[in-house]
Amino acid sequence: MSVDTTLLDDLEWRGLLAESTDREALRTALSAGSVRFYVGFDPTAPSLHMGNLVQIVTAMRLQRAGHTPFALVGGATGMIGDPRDSGERTLNSLDTVQEWTARVRGQIEPFLSFEGANAATMVNNHEWTGGLSVIDFLRDVGKHFPVNRMLARETVRRRLESGISYTEFSYVLLQSMDFLTLYRERGVSLQFGGSDQWGNLTGGVELIRRAEGGTAHAFATPLITKADGTKYGKTEGGALWLDAEMMPPYAFHQFWLNVEDEKVGELLRVFTFLPREQIEELEARHAEKPFLREAQKVLADEVTTLVHGAEETESAKAAAEALFGGGDVTALTAATLAAALGEAGTVDVDGTGGIPDVVELLTITGLAKSKGEARRTVAEGGAYVNNVRVDDPGHVPATADLIASSWLVLRRGKKRFAGVRVR
Repeated sequence: MSVDTTLLDDLEWRGLLAESTDREALRTALSAGSVRFYVGFDPTAPSLHMGNLVQIVTAMRLQRAGHTPFALVGGATGMIGDPRDSGERTLNSLDTVQEWTARVRGQIEPFLSFEGANAATMVNNHEWTGGLSVIDFLRDVGKHFPVNRMLARETVRRRLESGISYTEFSYVLLQSMDFLTLYRERGVSLQFGGSDQWGNLTGGVELIRRAEGGTAHAFATPLITKADGTKYGKTEGGALWLDAEMMPPYAFHQFWLNVEDEKVGELLRVFTFLPREQIEELEARHAEKPFLREAQKVLADEVTTLVHGAEETESAKAAAEALFGGGDVTALTAATLAAALGEAGTVDVDGTGGIPDVVELLTITGLAKSKGEARRTVAEGGAYVNNVRVDDPGHVPATADLIASSWLVLRRGKKRFAGVRVR
């Protein structure tokens, strides 16, 4: 961000302002000094995901610009869950929510600085909600919410015919109370979240106005979608998780490496901290030679390093080079191999009676439809074990060939892979 560019200008250029309360009032507030802001994360899963990462990097941008973050993990709101487009959420147990709250908190903390003049603070809304009586809640918060405004919320309107419980219907009151509490006790005057949260965000602004006569601000980041308009964040194996155990860094890196040409510029703006000039240069080169996928490579490296660190990024790149570039696969870890071969397919083999020969391995992995086809593949020079060509159809891999004590990488031709895990 150049010296003559404001934070709001940068957020607008990066496409991170889908909606906001009074834009000029927000600009004035952000230019006047350090603003205390908050963003919330509900522990409705054991890990954060791609959508949450939008909020994390936005919080990082605000903190780097001198503003003070309060990261809220919803130990209370996580017990209920914001209304979805269809169907009621499963209500998780208190123990599960507490466990996920701790995990989510641990995922957020590395991204923010907890030292200095604008040090971040972690908060949990269960602290002020857990002991609140129903009567106090209805008198102090509920009285400020006209039912017609609550019914007008987009998600609620979509659910009215199919049905929505009072539990989910009341979620906006809880989130608005969070903003009011942080406004009163911590001087927080700005909240942001995803565009699907806009009704909740403005509910908090309005509650502060009605209950305190105060002024607060809010803005919403856009929903990140694929080129066809469908949601990002879903893969064949589930959500695009930030937790390395739920989505290994190799698979994470591959996701970003394979984003559509039409979306790579947008994702560079949203998810990386590269300066505007560098991103625009990448976009121009990508438009000229998209087949080089330079923009995707930079995107994958930047986001994987942000989430998992430089070492994991280099490991992911080394794994891809080893598999698809014919390099040395023997240095790869079991976790990286499992992730790298996950999409190609893996089979487990009982090694107590010895490892099968290459013909058998090609057949059981599906790289060859029959043993006859497997033998022809070997004879034609198209069979590889751990990227080493096999010329003998009777070749039996040795125990010493097992990578990380259990894995073999089979390849037929240049691009067809499979993994064998010997147990």
